[in-house]
Amino acid sequence: MRNTPRPLWNPYVAGVLLGLGLLATFLVTGNGYGVTGATTLATAAVAGKVDPNTVAAHTYLHNLFEVGLNRWVVWEVVGLAIGGLIGSVLAGRFKLQIDGPTQAGRSLRLVLAVIGGIAAGFGARLALGCTSGMGLSGSATLAAAGFLFLIGFFIAGAVFGQLTKGLWK
Repeated sequence: MRNTPRPLWNPYVAGVLLGLGLLATFLVTGNGYGVTGATTLATAAVAGKVDPNTVAAHTYLHNLFEVGLNRWVVWEVVGLAIGGLIGSVLAGRFKLQIDGPTQAGRSLRLVLAVIGGIAAGFGARLALGCTSGMGLSGSATLAAAGFLFLIGFFIAGAVFGQLTKGLWK
């Protein structure tokens, strides 16, 4: 194992490789990048096992439950997780830690992460796509929704960042 981590990639090289990966994904699967579809399919699968009434006919999760987990988007997410893990280990950057404002304490940071994850997941389902699905794949196909999403995403991030700036000092 390396003592010092390898340097991060040049952002232009990484951007070109991300674009080529997106093109390959379109060519191989006929779909772009996306993640929230996999988490929604997993939610439907778990909900159907825990309480079959949540996936009964005419419910939101019914069609998603019927589709099952053997879908391209689920395998994409599994591949992203495995690839990210392998890449971080090979670069000497793998570390288990809880990020966030250290002044908030570990428990609060975990609570904030869960709340943020739920809000992001809800927003992604409401927008019919996550940052990768709507932003990258939508913009790559020159869809107006993709560009509108990216503009809104960056504006919301800038506003929220300014509103919370110095909050944890």
